[in-house]
Amino acid sequence: MAPLRKLDPFSRFFMKLYRGKHYEATPHTRLRLPLNECRVALITTAGFLLDGQPPFESGDCSYREIPNATQTQALINGHKSAAYDERGLETDPNLAFPLDRFKELETEGKIGSLNHRHFSFMGSITKPEALIEKTAPEVGHKLKTDGVDVAFLTPV
Repeated sequence: MAPLRKLDPFSRFFMKLYRGKHYEATPHTRLRLPLNECRVALITTAGFLLDGQPPFESGDCSYREIPNATQTQALINGHKSAAYDERGLETDPNLAFPLDRFKELETEGKIGSLNHRHFSFMGSITKPEALIEKTAPEVGHKLKTDGVDVAFLTPV
């Protein structure tokens, strides 16, 4: 996130007036297994996608599946915002989608295994109703079907 003072006047005005959503209830489930026995999936709001996948649009609540076999350097940064400094992600996508780090954790036996697919959403969604009602539950269902025990979220 860029410092507020570095944003253009319109973006500063928007950020000062924008009121984020607050939800009292958040889903939380205690682990049933030790972490070194859990299947883990990554979820990011960095807007990453792969060549051939449709680009994200402004306010887009859809998601892109990222196969576990993906090389992080193949990820395309689809998140564009004046309030978002993506320079670091262009150098190392692991900053927002730590796939390489989690593969290391898997090799070291710190986690059980990585799921065969992970998910990327666009950040900066100002009207999240479709995300809450449709796409996030779709991903939740896919994770449950895949037998995922832990979802690691990297919000951007």
